[in-house]
Amino acid sequence: MQNTIEVILLGIIEGITEFLPISSTGHLLIAEHWLGRRSDLFNVAIQAGAILAVVVIYWQRLWSMVLHLGRPENRDYFLKLSAAFLITVVGGLVAQRLGLELPDTIAPVAWALVIGGLVIFGVEAYASRQTPSDRLTWSVAIWVGLAQVLAAVFPGTSRSAATIFAAMLAGMTSRPAAADFAFLVGIPTMFAATAYEAYDLYESGGMQQENWSDVAIGFVVSAVVAVIVVKWLLRYIQTHRFTPFAWYRIAAGAVLLALA
Repeated sequence: MQNTIEVILLGIIEGITEFLPISSTGHLLIAEHWLGRRSDLFNVAIQAGAILAVVVIYWQRLWSMVLHLGRPENRDYFLKLSAAFLITVVGGLVAQRLGLELPDTIAPVAWALVIGGLVIFGVEAYASRQTPSDRLTWSVAIWVGLAQVLAAVFPGTSRSAATIFAAMLAGMTSRPAAADFAFLVGIPTMFAATAYEAYDLYESGGMQQENWSDVAIGFVVSAVVAVIVVKWLLRYIQTHRFTPFAWYRIAAGAVLLALA
């Protein structure tokens, strides 16, 4: 029973933090210091559960894009999503070859939270001086792909924060448009990461040791919570800036540094 409660809590934490610009990986690393370390497959699977929320929320747009891929605007959007995803794949493989891995200590997460908060202030200041634009350029796609690689290597960076603010700095200064692209490119990214972890587990013969009931519970809880959070966030950013999340990151990072 205790284990199930811990799994549910981790699913809730993931569902809340995956799309808010506060770092799901960082929060999971911190939570696991108290709730117990989980497998890499579990952590990636609950992230995929959160990504499933995006599929649920954007399914009409995704279906329309696929169904009418011959339309220039749909084809252009799809190609740029694909480019961002491919950059992420290549960058991830390079990082793996270089032996770059997520640390399991709190200090790097704390510093990333603080630095990320300062970056949010800077990006918001830049965006406030620009005319809001929802134009998706190749520059946006490239920088979003690179931002996903950065978020994968440095815990506490936040994949959603890195991709949204990369898009804004690259010229897509409309917050809703930047969030849409960042969330949609996360779909193939996280599902591919889950498939890779599952295959790696299969190759190493660890399938039988994995607690699949924990994976399933965490996946479902994360997905349900993420649907609620994403719907709220998409409404919130129509009329608000991301600066409250910057204050949260700095405060959380400062507390963790004091405790480290």
